[in-house]
Amino acid sequence: MKKGDLINEVAKVTNTKKEAAMLIEIILGTIKRTLKKREEVFLSSFGTFSITKRKARTGRNPKTGEAIRIAAKVLPKFKAAKAFKEAVR
Repeated sequence: MKKGDLINEVAKVTNTKKEAAMLIEIILGTIKRTLKKREEVFLSSFGTFSITKRKARTGRNPKTGEAIRIAAKVLPKFKAAKAFKEAVR
């Protein structure tokens, strides 16, 4: 399912596709802004969105075998809730 498909599904419940698209954008935007502030987003029976930090490390160039430095980074993470996991089994 792509974003457009999700909008179509939400539009079945709302009045218009435009309203559905706005709702989806508000939800996704709120999740992004909250994660940017390094806070978690917990959705009961669905899961938790959080931020994880990766330390800088040394890697290898697969072509040459040369050691390269991989920078530290901050990445989004999602952990599914138990109810969500059971629903998709």
